Amino acid sequence: MILMISNSFRRGAVALGIAVLTITTGCSAPAGDDDSATSIVVGAYPFEFVATRVAGDHATVTNLLAPGSDGHDLELSPQQVAAVSNADLVLYQSGYQAALDEAVEQQSPANVLDTASFLTLRTAAEDDDHDADDADDDHEADEHGGYDPHVWLDPTNVAEIADHTAQLLSQLQPENADAFTANAQQLRSELTSLDADFASGLANCRTNTFITSHTAFGYLAARYGLDQVGISGLSPEEEPSPARIAQVQQIATERDVTTIFYETAVSPKVSQAIASDLGLATDVLDPIETLSSDSRGSDYIEVMNSNLDSLRKANGCQ
Repeated sequence: MILMISNSFRRGAVALGIAVLTITTGCSAPAGDDDSATSIVVGAYPFEFVATRVAGDHATVTNLLAPGSDGHDLELSPQQVAAVSNADLVLYQSGYQAALDEAVEQQSPANVLDTASFLTLRTAAEDDDHDADDADDDHEADEHGGYDPHVWLDPTNVAEIADHTAQLLSQLQPENADAFTANAQQLRSELTSLDADFASGLANCRTNTFITSHTAFGYLAARYGLDQVGISGLSPEEEPSPARIAQVQQIATERDVTTIFYETAVSPKVSQAIASDLGLATDVLDPIETLSSDSRGSDYIEVMNSNLDSLRKANGCQ
């Protein structure tokens, strides 16, 4: 095994229990039911996307997060905890989902690939382009351990995750190592093209500031030279204070922002209220924690391209 568990960050309350979504590649049995198939368990769609693309026909992938659910709110049933325990590989981001962090620590699955072990994580302070009030900063640090878990919103990070997944799967199935490597290389090629599209598409814009419902887009903003302003912090459950809302409204006016972004998995009412007060448009900017019928695309790359189109339109990019 090439990577072991890093120290898990801890997040506070978790919400409603959800069903297991199982994606099976080349096999009809759920993960763990077919002794001949390598079982991979993940806690959010971006890791499902990577695992499915890299493993191809040689593994089953179980996503513990139901379509359309907020990834931060993952709560595990006993059956899901058992799936973690029995998995050949758990691919996840520590500090993102407290229930999965706890299950990994307690169940000690055979192999764990924690992206916090090899990616450079951004701090909560880095993710917004201005200072929020002290109370919001303290709450954000308590909820997320001070780090932003949304690493997949930088396509180059997804490519790194794919490479590490291929390496670990090659140790589990040496006879299929060439296939895993080829799959990861193909995915890296597609992600490199996506990265280039973002870089060129956002290079010449009327404004570089975008306002979104919560500060999930720090990796994207840093990669492409944008200024993210979050109404709430890293957790979409945070209720912004009146002072914070006033601050966001001031920034929107000063920087000639045209659009307030929201996401499909959480309530848009605060974003819509701010937009209404200022006479601005609203649009979706998807953090891609989940994939559902409401998503603007059928996979990670398509939804990211939709995000690019939305940012270009809102920011007046040429």
